[in-house]
Amino acid sequence: MIRNLLPTRNDYDFSKKSLSFDLVAGATVAVVALPLALGFGATSGMSAASGLTTAVIAGFLAAIFGGSKYQVSGPTGAMTVVLIPIINHYGVRAIPFLGLIAGVIVVVMALAGLGKIINRVPWPVLEGFTVGIAGVIAVQQIPMALGVSKAKGDRTLTVAWRTVQNAISAGISWQSLGIVALTLLVKFAYPLLARRLHIRFHIPASFVAIVVSLIVAQVFAMTVNSIGEIPRRIGSWHGGDISWKDASHLLWPAFLIALLCAIESLLSARVADGMVHAGPEQHYAPDRELFGQGIATAISCVFGGLPATGAIARTSVNVRSHAKTRLSSMVHAGVLLLVALVAASWVSHIPAGAIAGVLIGTSYRILNPASLRESLQTTKRDAVVLVVTAVATIAIDLIWGIGIGICLYLLLNRQHNKAGESR
Repeated sequence: MIRNLLPTRNDYDFSKKSLSFDLVAGATVAVVALPLALGFGATSGMSAASGLTTAVIAGFLAAIFGGSKYQVSGPTGAMTVVLIPIINHYGVRAIPFLGLIAGVIVVVMALAGLGKIINRVPWPVLEGFTVGIAGVIAVQQIPMALGVSKAKGDRTLTVAWRTVQNAISAGISWQSLGIVALTLLVKFAYPLLARRLHIRFHIPASFVAIVVSLIVAQVFAMTVNSIGEIPRRIGSWHGGDISWKDASHLLWPAFLIALLCAIESLLSARVADGMVHAGPEQHYAPDRELFGQGIATAISCVFGGLPATGAIARTSVNVRSHAKTRLSSMVHAGVLLLVALVAASWVSHIPAGAIAGVLIGTSYRILNPASLRESLQTTKRDAVVLVVTAVATIAIDLIWGIGIGICLYLLLNRQHNKAGESR
């Protein structure tokens, strides 16, 4: 059992073609992941450095030990929502202990073979969750797109509405919106242009869009927010903050963290497989994914980071950048470390609106309108489940979205079966 959870030589393809794809994809994801890691670290109640630490340490370890070829792990918005009340109540010093226990719980889930449960999630629930995630990713970009601070709150739609109100009151930054529009234009136009010009070397459209937006912002001296100062120090030892006398009070919060880590990571990996239309032999290994995420969360937290999960936005960028193996996720962590140590002053000038544009474009790709229309034309039961799951995921949170979707699916199918028996 344990042998099946450990890395093997078959996890990597070091051929020249595959390696070039993974290197470029990893660098592209790192550019997108950087502001997210900094932002999630700060908004959780810890620090920007803790978010970067999580992206580097957890991102690297989850890539090695995880069960997906495409998964990119790190701090996420969903985990931040869970952490905010915990940190407010117990303080930052509780995080190393919480992360360690949560990591152990997730590893135990892997050893118990619980990862396979996620494969039983009904198809319309998964489709609805994917649509909801696309909506959440897009809505979360509103502060960066408008060039304003994120409003307070822990509900996606409420925060978005308050942010828009604040932006209208303070005056909307049209230059920031212009950067978002430019980024989207380049992101969607570049692949067509590359094919027309017969460009053979693959460069991800997201990477090109960010570079173009950075150049335009600098040349025209545009007044837009950048991703800001980047910490140059990560990975401080915090294991000494663990106090076992607090165990009885922290077990329940640790269990909630572990549950979110498991659910979000497994669903993200499953969505990634769907995006690449992976065959049976290429599917992610759910128990191994849990094993990797548990190790990543435990070690990240005792070195000053946050609990980590698979990140659907970054994973989607990785897939869209044509990553071939888990090496791209390892490169992403390495590039983030290099940025923190060497290139922080250069990267800090990237416009925040460019990152927002990339992720809005990614959310559109995840949504896949053509596929969504096809899904909604199946049975009415499945269409209702899909829509309700998506709305619940956006309006409440990921776990509630999945729970409501599964319950509704079971209820509607039970009624359908009873109706069939009575005929």
